[in-house]
Amino acid sequence: MPPKNQAAWIPAKKTRPLKVGDAPYTPPGPGQIVVKNGAVGINPFDWVLQYVGPMMAPHLVYPMVLGTDVAGTVVEVGPGVTRFRVGDRVTGSSVSIAKESGQAAEGGFQLYTVMREYMVAPTPAHVTDEQAAVLGLGLGTAAYGLFHKDYLALDMPQVPPLRNPRSPGKHPRAVIVTGGASSVGSCAVQLAASAGYEVLSTSSPKNFAYVKGLGASHVFDYNSKTLVADLVRALEGRELAGAFTIGAGADQVCAAVMKERLSKTPKLPTRKFIALAGGSGRDPKSLEGFMGTIRLMGGMMSMMGKNAVNTMLTGIEVKFVLIRGLVDPESCVSHIYTDFLGPAMAEGQFVPAPEPQVVGRGLDKINEALELQKKGVSAKKIVVSLP
Repeated sequence: MPPKNQAAWIPAKKTRPLKVGDAPYTPPGPGQIVVKNGAVGINPFDWVLQYVGPMMAPHLVYPMVLGTDVAGTVVEVGPGVTRFRVGDRVTGSSVSIAKESGQAAEGGFQLYTVMREYMVAPTPAHVTDEQAAVLGLGLGTAAYGLFHKDYLALDMPQVPPLRNPRSPGKHPRAVIVTGGASSVGSCAVQLAASAGYEVLSTSSPKNFAYVKGLGASHVFDYNSKTLVADLVRALEGRELAGAFTIGAGADQVCAAVMKERLSKTPKLPTRKFIALAGGSGRDPKSLEGFMGTIRLMGGMMSMMGKNAVNTMLTGIEVKFVLIRGLVDPESCVSHIYTDFLGPAMAEGQFVPAPEPQVVGRGLDKINEALELQKKGVSAKKIVVSLP
C-alpha cells in the first residue's frame, strides 16, 4: 500500500493562501525517484507565481503543487535509476513549474515528490535536510547564468578547483558576482571559484566575512560611491570573464567597470557580457521590488528593458537569465547535480548557503514562510521542515 501523501496546493490561478490537503502518491517513472521530503526551501518565485502565474507560467494546470528546493530521503526508485538507492539522503530541484513537466507530482510543497535523477545530488552526512534545502532554484539560476553557452559560458566547476590561470603566461581569470550574500549569489560565488576564477563580489559590510568565506577574493559595499573604481583597481592585471549581477543597478555598475577597463587598459581581455539574474534591494512588496523579483527569475518584462537598452549603448551586452530546458539531462544545471555537487559538498569545497531560517515544521507552515520571504532576508534562506 503506498504511503499517504499531502500537499500545499495552489487550487487556482492567482489564489492565496495555499491549501493543505490530500495528494496522490505517484510512483516514479523511468529515470525518476520519489523523495520523502525532510525540508523545503522558499523562493521569491513561489509567491510571485501566486500573483502572476498565468503570465509567467501559462502552461500550468490547476490545482498545482509549487515549490522547487527539496531535501529528504529516497523511498522508491524507477526503472533505469543507477545513482541512488532507497534510503539515500538527497537534495535537488523539483520541476513541476517547468513547461516540459507541469505535473503536480513533481512539485516540492508536499510530503513525497517525484524527482528527475539528474536533478538530484547526494547529501553528505554532515549536512542536514534543512541546510541542503537552501539550494535548488538558487543553485540552478547561478549555474545557468555562469556556465550556459548563451550566457557567461565559464568553464565548469571541478573537484578540486581548476588552476587560475590554467596556462603559464596568461592573465589570472576573474569574474564579478554581485549580491554575494543572496541565495543565488551564495551559490554563484562558490561555483565560479570552483571553476577556477577569482571572484569579486558585493554585499553589505556586515556580510563581507560571509561572502569571503564562500570563496570571494574581494568584497565591496554595494552602496559605496567608489564601487566602480574599487572594482577596476581589483581587476588590474586580470582577464575579466564577465559579470553575473544581482541587485538594483548592479548591471549599470558592472557596465561602468567594463567601460573603464576598455578605456584605460584595452590590452587586458575583457568580456563585455553581463548575465542579469536581477533582484531589487527595495521593499519586495513595492512595485519596483515586485518587478525585481520577477526579473530575478528571468521575467522578460517590457518595463524592465530600460537597463538593458542603456547598457547596450556602451557596447556591453546585458542578458536576463531565463532558464530554458530545465528538465534537459544534458544541461549545465544537470551536470552540476550529477558531476559536481555531491563530491564538492562531501569535501567541504561547496557548502549549502545561505544559512536556513527555519520557520517551523509541517506543510501548514508554508504560507507563513511565503509571507516572511516577501519581507526579504539577508544572508538567510527561508526553509520549512517536514515530518
